[in-house]
Amino acid sequence: MAEFRVSAASADDVRVIAGWAVAEGWNPGDGDESAFFPADPGGFLVGRLDGRPITSISAIRYGTGHGFIGLYLTVPEFRGRGFGYRTWQAGIERLAGRNIGLDGVVAQQDNYRKSGFRDAWTTTRYQGVLGGLRRDTGIEVTDARSVAFTDLAAYDRRFFPAERDAFLALWITLPGRRAVVARRGGAVVGFAARRPAGDVDRIGPLFADSPEIAESLLASLSVPGGVRPAGAELISGGTALLGGGVVPAAGDEVPVMIDVPAGHQEAVRLAERAGLKAAWDTARMYTGGVPEIDRAGIYAVTSLELG
Repeated sequence: MAEFRVSAASADDVRVIAGWAVAEGWNPGDGDESAFFPADPGGFLVGRLDGRPITSISAIRYGTGHGFIGLYLTVPEFRGRGFGYRTWQAGIERLAGRNIGLDGVVAQQDNYRKSGFRDAWTTTRYQGVLGGLRRDTGIEVTDARSVAFTDLAAYDRRFFPAERDAFLALWITLPGRRAVVARRGGAVVGFAARRPAGDVDRIGPLFADSPEIAESLLASLSVPGGVRPAGAELISGGTALLGGGVVPAAGDEVPVMIDVPAGHQEAVRLAERAGLKAAWDTARMYTGGVPEIDRAGIYAVTSLELG
């Protein structure tokens, strides 16, 4: 009789799970697992059949009342045998008593509803090559690493239901990434990041106080070669005052993916104006009510895997 057990994953297991996500075509960012694991090291679960890892789920605890489910996977040859559902149950049990969020693919949404999740909004993945973006006069765009982290974390907290400092600190500093902050009068008014993900780049988050700021941040991340050149700095000297103008359509060589709340018309228009096309949808769902966050300022979510 084969033995199946679900237990906490190791850091090495999380790298294996990231590989499964790549095989599914989910395009996780290169090295995302290095930011995911410290967010809640006990929150990654793996199911083993006779010692072989075959299932996974992330059940991340944020603060005292929020949780997020992601990376729910079963190796294809073991699907349809109940192993995935047992892993799901373990993840849900770990987050008992919390308002749990997830981004559900279309094929699984009915199953999530049966488990008590309710739709909050649809997220659409847009993809293509960035171009034609305008930079707003007078918005100061700064490398996120040069901004006081407390200011950045406080701004991020407007758009997420709980503190996530360990995750955020790695999200802006891992190799190959570019993260930028918009400031006006010294105050943070926008935040965005871009990272490589196989043969494309992913942009997330894109948070901003206005559509003009969101567009300026997206324009600042539209650079020849994407984020790939080793050691290249996005903004020389850490700070740039962006004047008005248009980023050339050919200014970016690497396709990007960006996950946009579909009901946010300004965000949708920005993605389309940037030359991106809708690819597929997921549903942001919660077991409790929709958290009180600044949804109007979310032009792209940070990560479908961890919220």
